[in-house]
Amino acid sequence: MKNDRKLYEKISDEILPAIGGKDNAIEAFHCATRLRIALKDVSKVDKDTLNNIELVKGVNLNKNQLQIIFGAGLVDKVTDVFIQHTGIKYYSVDSGSPEPAKSESNDKEEKKGFFQRFIDDLTGVFTEILPGILAGGILIGLNNLLTQKIFGAQSLVQMFPGISGISTIVNLGSSGIFAMLPLIVVYSATKRYGGRPVLGLAIGAVMMSASLPAMSDVQTGAAKAVIANIFGWKLSLTNFGGQIIVALIMGWVIAKLDNFFQKKLPGVIQFVLSPMLTILISSFILFMIVGPIGVTLSTWITNALVGMSQSLGIFGYIIFGGIQQLIVITGLHNMFGAIETQLISTTQYDFLNPLFSGALMGQGGGVLAFLFLNRKNAKSREISISAFFSILFGISEPALFGINIKHKYPLIGGCIGGAAAGAYIYLTKLTAVSFGTTGLPGIAIAAPQNNGYVNYILTNLVGIAVGFLASLVVAKFSTFESKAKVTNKTKSVVSKQVSVD
Repeated sequence: MKNDRKLYEKISDEILPAIGGKDNAIEAFHCATRLRIALKDVSKVDKDTLNNIELVKGVNLNKNQLQIIFGAGLVDKVTDVFIQHTGIKYYSVDSGSPEPAKSESNDKEEKKGFFQRFIDDLTGVFTEILPGILAGGILIGLNNLLTQKIFGAQSLVQMFPGISGISTIVNLGSSGIFAMLPLIVVYSATKRYGGRPVLGLAIGAVMMSASLPAMSDVQTGAAKAVIANIFGWKLSLTNFGGQIIVALIMGWVIAKLDNFFQKKLPGVIQFVLSPMLTILISSFILFMIVGPIGVTLSTWITNALVGMSQSLGIFGYIIFGGIQQLIVITGLHNMFGAIETQLISTTQYDFLNPLFSGALMGQGGGVLAFLFLNRKNAKSREISISAFFSILFGISEPALFGINIKHKYPLIGGCIGGAAAGAYIYLTKLTAVSFGTTGLPGIAIAAPQNNGYVNYILTNLVGIAVGFLASLVVAKFSTFESKAKVTNKTKSVVSKQVSVD
C-alpha cells in the first residue's frame, strides 16, 4: 500500500508540470475511468509527456477540461493522492461546503454553461453509486442463472433443491438495491450539490414511504392514492419508487434549501431548525411540484426511447450502435446512467446496455486491426494488447484515445462494427436486466430470454469481427497517415506512427 502511494505521488509530480503547474489548475475530480482537471489555459498542456507517464492509458482535452485516463478501480486511488499531494482544489460542488468561497474556480464553474455542469453533475452522482448498481446487476444475473431454465428442462434450483436458500439470499441482495434506488440516487445527488447527504436519505425515505401506495398500483386501479386536503386543495399522494428523475431533482432542492437555512438562521437555532425546515419544505415541494413534473419527464424519456426503438426499428439500433462510442469521446455518455436507471425502473429491462457492449467491441475490432497491421512493431503490440484487454472489461478510453482516434481507420471501422452489432441485437431482441457493465462481465446482466446469454456472446463477436474487417478495408483504401504504417516501409516510420499523442 505504501509503495502504491509512492507511485501515485510520483505520477502526481509528473502530471503537475505537464499541465502548466499548480497555478494553471482550477479544480480536479474523477469519473469512472478519468482524472478530470479544469484548467485556466489548455495550451500549456504537454500531451506527449502525459501519455508517457506510468499507468496513464490516454489523454483527452474537452474545452477547458483535461481528462487523463487511468481506468476503473485505479482512477479513484490516483485522484485521492493527486488531490492530497498537489493541493489542487477538489470539485467544489461535491465538497459539501454550505457556502463555497467566491473564487476564480466558482467563476469558471459559472462559465462552463448549464449543459456542461449538468453532465459533470450526472457523472458525479452515478460514479458515487455505480458500485452498488454493478453489484445489484450482477447478483440479478447470478440469480437468473440459478432460477431460469437455461441448461435444460429444469433450472439449477429445481435440479439441486439444496441451493434454493442461496438463490433466496442472492435475490434479496439484488432486489434490495434496485428497490431502494431512488433513495440511493437522492443521497448521492444531495451530496453532489453540496447538501448534507443524510437529509437526502431522509427525503428518500419520504419518497419510498410504505404508508403510500405505489404509483403503478394507483394508475392500474389496484390501489387508491392517499388524499391530502390542503385548504380545500385535494392533493394525491403516492410512493415515488422507481422515479430516478424525481430523485435527481430532489437532491438539488434539498442541497439548496439546506445551504440557505444554514446561511440565514442564527447559530443558536440553526442546528435544530435548519434540517427540520429543509425536510418539511422539501416534502411539500416533492408532492406538489417536483413529483408531478419529474414523473412526466420520466414518462416522456422512457416513451421516447422505447418509441424510437420501435418506430426506427433495426435502423435505430444500427445508428445508435454506430455512434455510441463517438458519444463516449465527448463525455456525454455519462448522462445515460440516469436514462438506463429509469428504463429498468419502468420496464424492468435495459435495451441500451447490449448496444453499448456491441459498440465497445466494435472499437475492440479496430484495435485488433491496428495490432495486425503493426504486428512487427513492439510498441504497437504493447499498446494494442493493453487497450484490447481494457475493452474486454468494458473500458474503451485507452483504445479510443491511445489508438483509434489518432489513427482514424480503427475508429471508423469500429463504428461500423458497432452498427453491425446493433443490427444483430435488434434481430435477436437482446436486452439486459441491469446496466453499468459491458464486455465480458456484461454477460452476467444479459436477460436470459430469447437465448440471451448466447446472443450476448455473439453480439460481441459480431462487433469485434466486423470492426476488425471494416478497419482493414478502411486502412487499405484511405489516405490517412496510417497507410504509411500499413506498407511498413521503414522501422522509423512505423515507430513515429504508433507513438502515443
